[in-house]
Amino acid sequence: MAGHIQDRWYKVSTGPDGKAVKAKTERHGSGLRYRARYVGPDGSEKSKSFPDGKKRLAEKWLSAIETDMTRGQYTDPKSVRITFREYAEKWLDSKTSSPMTRKELGRRLRLHVYPVLGSRPVGTFRPEHIRELLAVLEAKPGVSPAYARNIFSDVQSVLFAAVDDSLLSRNPCSARTVRRPRPAAHPVTPWTLAQVLAVRAALLERYRPMVDVGAGCGLRQGELFGLAEDAIDSDGRTVHVVRQIKHVEGHPVFALPKGGKKRDVPLPDSVAEALRAHMDARKPVEITLPWGVPEGPKVSARLIFTAELGGMVWRSNFNGKEWKPALAAAGLIPDAGDDGRYDSAREHGMHALRHFYASALLDAGENIKAVSEYMGHADPSMTLRVYAHLMPDSRERARRAIDSVFLRGPEGDHGPHTAQ
Repeated sequence: MAGHIQDRWYKVSTGPDGKAVKAKTERHGSGLRYRARYVGPDGSEKSKSFPDGKKRLAEKWLSAIETDMTRGQYTDPKSVRITFREYAEKWLDSKTSSPMTRKELGRRLRLHVYPVLGSRPVGTFRPEHIRELLAVLEAKPGVSPAYARNIFSDVQSVLFAAVDDSLLSRNPCSARTVRRPRPAAHPVTPWTLAQVLAVRAALLERYRPMVDVGAGCGLRQGELFGLAEDAIDSDGRTVHVVRQIKHVEGHPVFALPKGGKKRDVPLPDSVAEALRAHMDARKPVEITLPWGVPEGPKVSARLIFTAELGGMVWRSNFNGKEWKPALAAAGLIPDAGDDGRYDSAREHGMHALRHFYASALLDAGENIKAVSEYMGHADPSMTLRVYAHLMPDSRERARRAIDSVFLRGPEGDHGPHTAQ
């Protein structure tokens, strides 16, 4: 049996004759008599007290603890005292990801998870509680399946940490009856070249090279806004994507590209020429912003794209006052309503330029690994999930490849071309 049971009403000592002598302690008759004690996997002592007459119950409790340890199902008794919110806050404080990521995780938990699960003790979590959360998220206005999937991943990560800390024996998010939210499939339909050029023509001249770089190098919107002159290689053949402008709690900051991944992207001659002409007409402007979070250290960069008054390009202003009017002028979305506002155009955001870039590369026969690298995806499998349907049909290419092997075989052989 793991540990031992202490009788706090009696103490045993050795008498003069060498025999054990049982004597009452000062606690005799008051409080809980038996204290079951053991050393947990973390090296600290754990205990639970039982009343008089319940020694067998204390022994069963210790035996169950030993069984759970042997099976790898042990959970720390304090898991029924610490709530999900308390544990999640400690987990967030210890994460090594960027401060910006921690803030976004904390925001999702506060808005969507704590109201449902925050007060529940970690050690009492079961699959039914995760199913309850998912049902609430599904019925919540404004929570898309993709966003619900992110929230689910946050909860799953917290509970995996709880398993590692012996507060849970298994993660209820991994149960077969818990279904991870699945975003509805919306195959990407890339813009045509005519649409790209129409949007470009409808923008102010100072913003047109953004379209060239977005469609010609696959940069994200924040990476375009944060593109500095030192990102263009001296030979004019490469773009070093090393920063972006993000907004943390409404404050603009410089940060690494999405996923913390810097990358080098080939710079086509046509795009390089457009950038040179733009920088000749409008010199880069030095902009200073905090790094990572609003309270982060100040960092300066000479940005290639700036607003009309010379400052950084603000996402909300650009999207509402520049990008959507250009989309309407190109016939991609309806004109503004009587209130001057445009309909939502999520599928026609600046990300559409990245889709065009990926489709152009794949259509030209570029391999999926290179496309993934240029776009800054986490791995090629993600690129395949998004763009596989855009890859050229390889069946005819396969026919030609095999035919060319057989048809150039040595004379007199018995390949398929000799069959009657």
